[in-house]
Amino acid sequence: MTANCSFRDVDQYMEYLELVIYIPIFIFGLILNVLALLVFCVFLQKRTESTTYMTSLALMDLLLLFPLPFKMHAANHVWPAKLQTLCSVLESLYFVGIYGSIYTIMCIAVDRWLAICHPFKAKQLRSPTAALVTCVGVWVLVIAVLSPVIYRFRENGHTELHCFHRFSEKGWSPQVIICLQVFGFLLPALVVVYCSVQTIWALQQSGQHSPQSRACVKIIYSSLSAFLVPFTPSHLAILLQFLVHQGVIQDCGSKTRISLFIQLAMCLSNITCCLDAVCYYFIAHEVRSTKNTFRRSVTSQRRTTFSTSEL
Repeated sequence: MTANCSFRDVDQYMEYLELVIYIPIFIFGLILNVLALLVFCVFLQKRTESTTYMTSLALMDLLLLFPLPFKMHAANHVWPAKLQTLCSVLESLYFVGIYGSIYTIMCIAVDRWLAICHPFKAKQLRSPTAALVTCVGVWVLVIAVLSPVIYRFRENGHTELHCFHRFSEKGWSPQVIICLQVFGFLLPALVVVYCSVQTIWALQQSGQHSPQSRACVKIIYSSLSAFLVPFTPSHLAILLQFLVHQGVIQDCGSKTRISLFIQLAMCLSNITCCLDAVCYYFIAHEVRSTKNTFRRSVTSQRRTTFSTSEL
């Protein structure tokens, strides 16, 4: 980033740390998401909104996991220029997996919110077909938006490249970073938080204190954590690195710490592959059952409210 500031120590430290983080994430994430796909696509006979979203999420996580071995190799090796196209394809798959997972989790939160907070509208808006169309729309959106942009992050003419690192200045332009922060994270995060809070409030106001009710609240909290914990630090780090590229942060010590922070945060963000599988795979049955239970409860309460208001 600047000739007067060395990042050699940070790079050497991350070469080993990335392997320590990525290897268990790749192994456990691959096993958990493959098992999830087997359950959703083979063992579960009935296709529901939940299983459709879960299947799409598992596929997104596998798409994110696929480039990780190449990312581990690129962390310790410089690639020749002839592999630039392969590098761009792998980078595109990686970021499509990340932001596809973000938007799929957002859709799951909205679906849960509709089912519990708006049971009448849910009858019209929710269906396995609508969920499938939504998932396909997410795939088309992230591929169409991210792939052409990421492909331009590499400058031609270099004899070697450090894949998944050292993007050109085009990748750090204000237009790209602002869109990434707003539409890639902030907007989905606000939707997930709002839907989660509203759903928890509806469950608590329903007067139900059964084990199912408490389990559903815990499920929502765990889902919210699985979204915010991996992605909040990485997008904060991207913002700080953007300020470095814009010359707002010029202190060498700050640049070094930010360089370490963004590499570590991006590594840890991949843990979403494991968190998604644990949270959404093991709680799929409970989410579906509690949706039906509390939809009937809220519906009956609202019918009572409507009937008493008419008297």
